[in-house]
Amino acid sequence: MKNKYLYIQTFGCQMNVHDSEQMAALLAQVGWKITDNLKLADLILLNTCSIREKAAHKVYSELGRIGKLKEQNPELIIGVGGCLAQHLGTKFHKKVRHLDFVFGTHNIHRLPQLVAAIRKKREKITQVDFHKSLNSIGVFAPPQSGAVSAFVTIMQGCNNFCAYCVVPYLRGPEMSRPPDDIIEEIRKLADCGIREVTLLGQNVNSYGKTLGNGLNFTALIKKIGKISGIERIRFTTSHPRDLSPELINCFAEEEKLCEHIHLPVQSGSNRILALMNRGYTVEEYMKKVDHLRKLSPQISITSDIIVGFPGETQNDYQETIDMMEKIRFDSIFSFKYSERKGTAAQKLEGRIEECEKLRRLQQLQALQDGHTLEANLALEGSQQELLVEGKSKNSENDLMGRTRSWKIVNFKSESELTDKRVKVKISKAYLHSLRGKIVDD
Repeated sequence: MKNKYLYIQTFGCQMNVHDSEQMAALLAQVGWKITDNLKLADLILLNTCSIREKAAHKVYSELGRIGKLKEQNPELIIGVGGCLAQHLGTKFHKKVRHLDFVFGTHNIHRLPQLVAAIRKKREKITQVDFHKSLNSIGVFAPPQSGAVSAFVTIMQGCNNFCAYCVVPYLRGPEMSRPPDDIIEEIRKLADCGIREVTLLGQNVNSYGKTLGNGLNFTALIKKIGKISGIERIRFTTSHPRDLSPELINCFAEEEKLCEHIHLPVQSGSNRILALMNRGYTVEEYMKKVDHLRKLSPQISITSDIIVGFPGETQNDYQETIDMMEKIRFDSIFSFKYSERKGTAAQKLEGRIEECEKLRRLQQLQALQDGHTLEANLALEGSQQELLVEGKSKNSENDLMGRTRSWKIVNFKSESELTDKRVKVKISKAYLHSLRGKIVDD
């Protein structure tokens, strides 16, 4: 029997990356083999993001390219999942005629049945219903051979309704996985050689609120810390409003919790934060940053910032710049505001011209580059513990690992050190990485 080949392309965040891993795992159970050759594929899946307009444009561009393959091979099956699929539903078929099926964020677990139905009947399918179950985030995805780190989704959905964000509409209401299910999955990953796990959720700080058993995110981290074989724990993403003193203390108390937190601030203006419905002030945010750095002096703090939100004056923007100068993030993801249909921000007045948004973004990014390089330069001469991930992307002659604070370090070694923890002395700092020399091989 002819092999069935699957090609998956992922757009967007770490959560989407892990969703794609789960899709591949489910389809592998019914005989589909992964390929990175688009022309060899019998089934092509695009796992989409709808957070920003640019991401949606990339999806349409890719679907146009794939459509030419369908002309050459009418038996080719094309499916679209993720947030953009959830958003458009049946409208996606009208926009892209060669599309076979659309499946939403709560329907990953139904992929094998959807693909089988398409192969049998060749009728277009749309499946975007929300479910009260957590079937689509509880799929075990065996790690690739040699992998040392893995993602684990601990919750689904969001209840925050930030004014610019479509996630609550596309991922549904917040639901937490039972802790025993999470622990079992991580134990399996440890048995497969995984040494580091990153816990995923739209707002991991809210973990446990829907369980009704009193177990919160800090308690979950402590449970995971007891799992044999797991040496490092990370998590993303955190909402500043829900970052509790208990969780901050965990950075000092839990040895396996790495000294890095991604804490999206979005703006340095209290007026804009209120319009965004973020639920905190700049002063409250900075107080939590100070607490983090007091308890964990080596902690790396990264963030998200949006420029050009409706009504953002030059003074509001300057307050964001001033905040960045005070906090000095290790790095940030920064974006121009992108209007999303159905969000509260769509109704706000005071649209900012694209050229002005671009000017603000470029200025902000140049400032952050300086702060990032400054933070990296401060590490020159220090000793850092790395978890070695394998060959460097920059050179076949180098190995690459990450510090506990999420910095990439390239170094030379004659030994096979993948999945090992080693110490290096940082010899040179660059904007996006560090150079190190091993001190205990």
